[in-house]
Amino acid sequence: MSTDSTAAVFTDRVTIRYGKKVAVDDVTLSVPRGCVYALLGRNGAGKSSLVRTLLGQQRASAGDVRVLGEDVWNHRDVLMERVGIVPEDADAPPDMRVEAVVRFWAALYSRWSAALFDERMRRFNISPRTKFGDLSKGQKKQVSLALALATSPELLLLDDPTLGLDVVARKSLFEEVIAEMADRGITVVVTTHDLAGVETLADRVGILKEGRLVLDEELEPLKARFRRVRFAARPVALANGGLATAKVRAWGSGTEAVVTNFDDLTMERVGGNDVAEVAPMSLEDIFIAVAGEEA
Repeated sequence: MSTDSTAAVFTDRVTIRYGKKVAVDDVTLSVPRGCVYALLGRNGAGKSSLVRTLLGQQRASAGDVRVLGEDVWNHRDVLMERVGIVPEDADAPPDMRVEAVVRFWAALYSRWSAALFDERMRRFNISPRTKFGDLSKGQKKQVSLALALATSPELLLLDDPTLGLDVVARKSLFEEVIAEMADRGITVVVTTHDLAGVETLADRVGILKEGRLVLDEELEPLKARFRRVRFAARPVALANGGLATAKVRAWGSGTEAVVTNFDDLTMERVGGNDVAEVAPMSLEDIFIAVAGEEA
């Protein structure tokens, strides 16, 4: 068994099964401290199962899971003091006022900061006297984020935090996380389908596909090696020239390819005068090429 005691999150060959179904298959990943790690995948790819295991809510069928250097299953009671959580569905009894939720939450955390929470509530323009059931979906997420950050966490886990939010609310939530990162240098692990939003935030990206971690690397090198290339000719012998591809399809009378190991010299040697267009790819484009059905 390998370990990485310096990582904020570390999994070594983790497998999660439900009966005969394998939800997470032999996943090894390491999230450096102070990093924003985006864990991506289509519905059913295994994200939720892995998140529950990272939180010690369920035990891995095989492998080792460590959070902030500790075995999460055996030390969950201590670790959760150091981990902030923004769940997919922020919830509390609908008749419970925000101030009552805060009193309950503050009693659980020794590092609770009322000043940090109150400051965010003023910025979000949410009254502590408001009943939780009267809050909009965006406001519920804002309260959940404020609660998590007021515990002074070393690790913040955001489970699809922008689901159901409008563009303005999504932008506001991510900006709050960015500001907190700059102020305190906490580690963030976020699962999301908002790839455009997380692209401005993430340092490193992992992509789960059918339970397996098919990609895990820093965002900027990842974007540097992916290109959408269009060739005037069809077919083009890309593999023979040393170009790896995630997808190749017909493009008019030519060929369009998603190249995963792009560099100018190789492209010039392979494509020559047949290269009609070379375009950079967004994180969303890369995700579709890697995790989409046609990948």
